[in-house]
Amino acid sequence: MDATLLAVLGLIAVALIFDYINGFHDAANSIATVVSTRVLSPGQAVIWAAFFNFVAAFAFGTGVAQTVGAGMVDLSVVTLTVIFAGLTGAIIWDLITWYYGLPTSSSHALFGGYAGAAVAKAGFAAVIVSGWTRTLIFIVIAPLIGLTVGLLLMTISVWFVRSSTPRRVDGFFRRMQLISAAGFSLMHGANDAQKTMGIIAGALVTGGFLQMQDGQLPIPFWVVLVAHTAIGLGTLSGGWRIIKTMGSKITKLQPIGGFAAETGAAVAIYTATALGIGISTTHTITGAIVGVGSTRRLSAVRWGVAAQIVWAWVLTIPAAALLGAVAYECLAIAFGAP
Repeated sequence: MDATLLAVLGLIAVALIFDYINGFHDAANSIATVVSTRVLSPGQAVIWAAFFNFVAAFAFGTGVAQTVGAGMVDLSVVTLTVIFAGLTGAIIWDLITWYYGLPTSSSHALFGGYAGAAVAKAGFAAVIVSGWTRTLIFIVIAPLIGLTVGLLLMTISVWFVRSSTPRRVDGFFRRMQLISAAGFSLMHGANDAQKTMGIIAGALVTGGFLQMQDGQLPIPFWVVLVAHTAIGLGTLSGGWRIIKTMGSKITKLQPIGGFAAETGAAVAIYTATALGIGISTTHTITGAIVGVGSTRRLSAVRWGVAAQIVWAWVLTIPAAALLGAVAYECLAIAFGAP
């Protein structure tokens, strides 16, 4: 078998492992609220979320994949070694944060790892500033959208059911939370799986198996399917350490709050996906949960836990970039790889 083909197939396998870990790591985003409110059992919830992660393959475009694959790092300096090192940095950071139960962004870990490896090879000229600008802006905007929409939905929902009995409210929003959880999982799959698609397509272009088309990165449909399958399987496995943090440590949720948080986050992710921006679903749902919790009173939010999460967010891109750069240097020394 041709050595380049073998290397590209190996990279695709590593990219799908990252995609699986992404789903595993971010399962908490999709199911923590619906599990903590006891609308679904953990087993039912991961099946529900994984199904909609996969279905997203048939509903959305590849704008985010274009940005990740060719809009953040100059493909002219990208080699298969750079891609492998970037994926390695992202995977290591994801596993570290999973172990400590921190709901950090797999997306930002991928961005950081990929950029760190490219910078280690070619310097900061490898980074496409315009591709990073919107991503960095949405680090702030996405959780704020989630927070704002979650807070407004919670406030409006409480006002509408003010005359209803707690039992009727609980029963109604248990049904509504099935819809909101499905919507959030759909958008999680739509945004996050595309990041792996971009990396795989970039590897295929670098290996000479695909050609850029009018400056656009081609995304074959089989790449779309395998990426959504991998993230769905990862979600099906569930990252229980992070689910505990997201579902109960930030604030205590009832079904009405779970509905508001999931819907708010889904709106934020849809906005970014439509604009072709890769964002953190973790940041977004966390912001929405904080917004919902603060409608009761500010003290209902465990701000100490929230602060730990924010620090993990701040560290993710530079930490993953450092790991990606170290991985590249190690590979370059060990194998003389370009």
